[in-house]
Amino acid sequence: MKTFSNSKYWFSSGYLFLFFITWSIWWSFYAIWLNNTLGLTGSQVGTIYSFNSAAALTFMLLYGIIQDKLGIKKNLVWFQSIILVFIGPFLIYVYEPLLLNNFYLGAILGAIYLGAGFVAGAGFLESYTEKISREYNFEFGKARMWGSLGYAVAAFGAGTLLSINPHINFWLASVAGVAFFILNFIFKVDASVTEEKNSSKISKKDFMLIFSNKVFWFLLIYLFGTVCIYTVYDQQLFPVYFVQQFADQATGNQIYGYLNSFQVFVEALFLFLAPFIVNKLGVKRSLIFAGSIMAIRIVGSAFVTSTFGISFVKLLHAVELPILLIAVFKYIAINFDSRLSATVYLVGFKISSELGVIVFSALVGYIYDLTTYETTFYILGSIVFIFVIMAVFTLSKDDKTSTEKINKTLNCNIKCNTLCETTI
Repeated sequence: MKTFSNSKYWFSSGYLFLFFITWSIWWSFYAIWLNNTLGLTGSQVGTIYSFNSAAALTFMLLYGIIQDKLGIKKNLVWFQSIILVFIGPFLIYVYEPLLLNNFYLGAILGAIYLGAGFVAGAGFLESYTEKISREYNFEFGKARMWGSLGYAVAAFGAGTLLSINPHINFWLASVAGVAFFILNFIFKVDASVTEEKNSSKISKKDFMLIFSNKVFWFLLIYLFGTVCIYTVYDQQLFPVYFVQQFADQATGNQIYGYLNSFQVFVEALFLFLAPFIVNKLGVKRSLIFAGSIMAIRIVGSAFVTSTFGISFVKLLHAVELPILLIAVFKYIAINFDSRLSATVYLVGFKISSELGVIVFSALVGYIYDLTTYETTFYILGSIVFIFVIMAVFTLSKDDKTSTEKINKTLNCNIKCNTLCETTI
C-alpha cells in the first residue's frame, strides 16, 4: 500500500492533527499566560512545570506498559479523548481560580489533569501511531507531520486570541477535543492475529529486561542531559524572553504566535524529510546532530540582540525536533524488541525528559530570578554540549545489518507482517 492511499494513515494523521490543535492553542502560550496574565513568579512557574512533569512520569510509565499489552487497541485513546473534551472548563473554572487562591492545590490538580492528557498524552499518542504505522504499513514521520501542521494552525491565531481573552483559547481547545472524540468513534482498527498474539505474550520479565540493558541507560542519559534541559528552556524561558523583545506584550504575543505557526509548518516539512536525512546520516549521528542544534539554539539565544535574530534562533527547533524524533524511533527499533516500543519510547524518551524538568524547572526559575536570561541560557547550553560530547562515546553505533532489517520491515507490505515481525 502507498502511504497516501492508506485510510489508516489518514485516520492516524487525524488523531495527531486534532490532538496538537487541542494542545497548541493554549500550551504554546502556557508560560506567558502563567507569567504575564496570572502574574506568577519565575519560581512559581518552575514549580508548576515540575509538578506537571512529576504527574506525567507516572502516566507515561502506565501508558507504555498498558499500550504494549493492548497492542493497537484503543482503550487508552478513549480515556485521552475525554480529557481533551473537558480541557476548557477545567482550565477556566478549576485551574485558574485555584492557582490564584490556593496555589499548591491548583498546581497538584493541574499536574494530574494536564499530565494525563497532554504532557504524557502527547508521547502516548505518538507511540500509538507508530504502532499503527507498523501494523498498517505507512511511514510514521508522514503521519506525525500532521501533528505539526495542527500545532501550526492553532498557534497562528492563538497569540491574538490570548491578548483578547485567554478563555477563548481554552474553549476552542475543547471544541477540537470534541472533534478528536468523534474521530476516535469513527476510526476502526483490527489487530492482526500475529499482533494480538505477540502483544499477549509480553511478560513482566520482558519489561524488566529493558532496565537491565546498558544501551537503554546510555540512551536515557543522553536524552536526560539534552532533551530535558532543552524542554525547560523552550517551554519555561524562551516564550517569555521572546515577548519581552517587543515594545508591548500584545505585539509580542501576536508575533510569537505567527512565528510559532511558521516554525511548525517548517517542522512539518522536515518531518516529511527526516526519514531520508536520518538514513543518510545514520541513527547515532542524527541523535548527536539534533543534540548539537539544541545546544546551539540555547546559547544562541543569549548572543542575538535583534528580533530578527531571536526569531531565527527559534526556527532551529523546526530542524532539530523531526530529526530527533525519527532517530529515536529508529534507534529503539534497532536496539530493542519492537513489541515494547511504547514502553521504551515513553520511559526512555519522555520520562527522561520529564525527570529533567522536575529536577531543573524550579532551579532554572531560581537562577533566572537571581541573574538574567542570558546567563541562564549560557549555563543550560553548556550542560547540553557536555552531554552531546558524552553521547559520542556512549550511544551504540549503527549496526548496518539491523538498520537494513528495520528499514525493510517498516516499508514491507501488510501481507508480510508475520515474516517481518519474526525478522525483527
